[in-house]
Amino acid sequence: MKKLLLAVVLAAVGVTAFAQGKDLRVAIDPTYEPFTFKKDGQPVGFDVDIAKALCEQIKRKCVFVEQGWDSMIPGLMARKYDVIISSMSVTEDRLKQIDFTDKYYNTPSRVVTKKDVKYTGPASIKGKKIGVLKSSTQEKYALGELKPAGVEVVSYEAQDQVYLDINAGRLDGTVADFVEVTGGFLSKPEGKNYELKGDELYIPKYFGIGAGIGLRKGQDKLKGELNAAIKAIRANGEYKKVNDKYFKFDVYGK
Repeated sequence: MKKLLLAVVLAAVGVTAFAQGKDLRVAIDPTYEPFTFKKDGQPVGFDVDIAKALCEQIKRKCVFVEQGWDSMIPGLMARKYDVIISSMSVTEDRLKQIDFTDKYYNTPSRVVTKKDVKYTGPASIKGKKIGVLKSSTQEKYALGELKPAGVEVVSYEAQDQVYLDINAGRLDGTVADFVEVTGGFLSKPEGKNYELKGDELYIPKYFGIGAGIGLRKGQDKLKGELNAAIKAIRANGEYKKVNDKYFKFDVYGK
């Protein structure tokens, strides 16, 4: 009898431990340096480290699931993973489909072209070919502001493909997150002849209010835990530790 009771107790403890350490399946698109990219075959970057810090706070184990950007939200809704932590901006259009936590960072987007291009606004690059990430806020901006001004907008499945086509001479530039394009292109040898153009782009109707963690609607408990975890790592110094590993300024933004 005692052995039976002990077995029941141990089983209960095992179930509890498993529940506390349950995997959190995190969707990432590893083509977005320095936020999410691959190094030695493993996912790394700001988003990845923030995800790990948040998982530690909520006592879950992060399991990263690679997903193409265009199918990120469909994959979440199909329950292929639990959350999206991959620099996804909180926008009104996306909120119609899924839910989000509070922001965990907010950086502006910028237009990038060759240094010898005189940029004074969308009309000044009429006839140019600009590459953007498909289904991104930058694509939305380009289609809403650049295309009507006569700019040819070309959408790609991954941001690194945009840079490959710029280098190959098939594109004249891009619209991208300021930090990503600086770290992923402008700071590299292939980006030496290109530069940021125009103002910082924070326009809410295109770019939302910052990057949040995407969840399915109804995941209120997990959303609350993650919101509390974001506040916790901001307060305990863990966010700054991750931030300073990749950036020389507070990427949390305004």
